[in-house]
Amino acid sequence: MDWDDLKVFLALARAGSMRAASEQAERSHATVSRRVGRFEARLGVRLFERTPRGLQLTVAGEDLLATAESVELELLAAEQRLAGHDRKLAGRIRVTMVDVLASELLMADLVKFCELYPAIELELVASSAVADLARHEADIALRFTDSPPDYLIGHKLASVASAAYASQAYIDRHDLQDPKAANWIGIGHAERFPAWVRNSGLPHLPARGAMADISLQLAATRHGLGIGFLPCFVGDSDARLVRVDAKSNYRTYSLWLLRHPDTRQTARLRVFSEFLAAAVLRKAAALAGV
Repeated sequence: MDWDDLKVFLALARAGSMRAASEQAERSHATVSRRVGRFEARLGVRLFERTPRGLQLTVAGEDLLATAESVELELLAAEQRLAGHDRKLAGRIRVTMVDVLASELLMADLVKFCELYPAIELELVASSAVADLARHEADIALRFTDSPPDYLIGHKLASVASAAYASQAYIDRHDLQDPKAANWIGIGHAERFPAWVRNSGLPHLPARGAMADISLQLAATRHGLGIGFLPCFVGDSDARLVRVDAKSNYRTYSLWLLRHPDTRQTARLRVFSEFLAAAVLRKAAALAGV
């Protein structure tokens, strides 16, 4: 069975349409269609049913999907093990973290690392999405979590506190005790009184709008859209912002540095992990909102 056929099959099974699968597999629509057709003919079974809602796996397709995913994981694990033998301080490191950790806290340290190790290239993925380290979506992750996956190695670096902030101009123009005059900047779903507002020290103020990214929350708070719920290391470092509610009213998160165990022997990842951990530990007080 050809691994290339299985890769196209997996892309189609996960995407549910020829167009999406062709983009995912980086092949033309016609190539994907032709390859799957030949694959089905060679196996002597239909793997997909064409329905108005898109492609649906047949019973045979479901059976093959489990096998194909198992093969994929075995190959990825082999790649990880081989990569783990790399002892050179050179090559690429793909690291993922929430955008404001990079831009507001660690950028100077990342620049310093690049100066110290010019043969190592950092690829920074600033995102709140959880990258799958087992599938090579990243080599190292800085992640806010209290329960990191058991299959990863790493350690807790710091506790991260949050609080409510507003610009001084916003405070001067708005009565924070009046729900008709002041408001929170919403997070995620547009809900006027979500749980985090009800549990805050300002439960009477409604949330308006919705901004999922912390960087957008920060910009909106700076420009006076309302009260922002921000990590203390972000809010406290901005002279334009003032805390308007105690951090004790909000949950504290743990910041973990995580990597896949198969990369344990990769020198550049070990050196970068140690460097990054030291940089974060130096900023533990700011992260804790002290």
